[in-house]
Amino acid sequence: MSQSSTPAVTDAIYDASSLGRPRMFVLGLQHMFAMFGATVLVPVLTGLSVSATLLFAGIGTLLFHFLSRGKVPAFLGSSFAFIAGYAAIAPNGEAELLPYACLGVACAGLLYPVLAALFRAFGAKRVMRFFPPVVTGPIVISIGLILASSAIANCQTNWLVAVIAVAVIVICNIWGRGMVKIVPILLGVVVSYAVAAVLGEVDFSGVAAAPWVGLPIVWDNTVFALFGPQFDSGLATTAIITIMPLAFATMIEHIGDISAIGSTCERNYIADPGLHRTLLGDGLATILASLFGAPANTTYGENTGVLALTRVFDPRVIRIAACCAIVLSFCPKFAAAKFFHVCGIPLIPWDETRREVRPNEMEIPNRGAASGPAGSERGPAGCPFARAGRARCADRPDRNRFQAGTGADVLINGRNSPNDAIS
Repeated sequence: MSQSSTPAVTDAIYDASSLGRPRMFVLGLQHMFAMFGATVLVPVLTGLSVSATLLFAGIGTLLFHFLSRGKVPAFLGSSFAFIAGYAAIAPNGEAELLPYACLGVACAGLLYPVLAALFRAFGAKRVMRFFPPVVTGPIVISIGLILASSAIANCQTNWLVAVIAVAVIVICNIWGRGMVKIVPILLGVVVSYAVAAVLGEVDFSGVAAAPWVGLPIVWDNTVFALFGPQFDSGLATTAIITIMPLAFATMIEHIGDISAIGSTCERNYIADPGLHRTLLGDGLATILASLFGAPANTTYGENTGVLALTRVFDPRVIRIAACCAIVLSFCPKFAAAKFFHVCGIPLIPWDETRREVRPNEMEIPNRGAASGPAGSERGPAGCPFARAGRARCADRPDRNRFQAGTGADVLINGRNSPNDAIS
């Protein structure tokens, strides 16, 4: 840590209270804006309620943090993986058909507790053998590549504004000082939105027409409104059969996201609090959101990108963002602002430190938190490799790691190593 009032962001910050409450609040706002574009885009594409989406993104995130013991700095936003399911049941966003799609998503969410129970019963090490990096990696990559077209489509509305947003984030992150370096995403959103407003690219008519306060939940849009004389059991069955299998992709995505968050934060969240807790939180959040007419929830890579940029890993900052989303869901004017139409934020890459968890990698106890460049042949103290079954760095035993049962050489990578062990 530096001696200034704002700790150096090159050092990981696990206790954001050292920054002060005002700065914690600003960091929370940054996380909210980071997820806002993608989270709101899902209801725009499907016809669901934007306000309900914000409400249950916040509630789902708080529920996730409660079940994961408040240890994982993850935000739960709208899942794009279920868009095909919504389109199959309500291709034009028909209001009378969307609750049936939500019913299918809620049933898909029931599969999360089943997988969570398997992790709890057999342990993460055994179950993760069925989810190696060759499985989780392509799933996460494919979802990201599918979303890339949405980012480009948003930027095509005005490339000048998109480039300005990217430039502001890059400049603030590289050359910024103090708080400016910690909130580059927020500054990118504010500056690009202001430029778009000056250029006349923002239509404020919807904002002017929207009321200041409104309830985010409409009863007719919920699953509960289906059960009456007009209930179509055939359509409900079709929705369930069509949408439930999509949960297998999102659960694999969840495992990859938790691995990425752990690698970014240099913590082993697969072991503590455990995948059974994170999966349960994600699944229950999805069920709750779907029942009330909001999209399915999923852990968000956008917020993992903010973690990597700011190096502030305190989960309380994410909970502040969740509370902000809940409050703003009662303000239809904010939902009508449509920040996602004018920003190039989705173009910012984030996962250069990402590393998949390998179930057969173990760590020698009493490991250190030393850091070393990924891909280098020697650790920071000149320690080269550790071969299975024997430590070769006698002078620094706390940095040794071996790969159990394979006899293969494993590169020492102190920065990511806390996330590599699965207990």
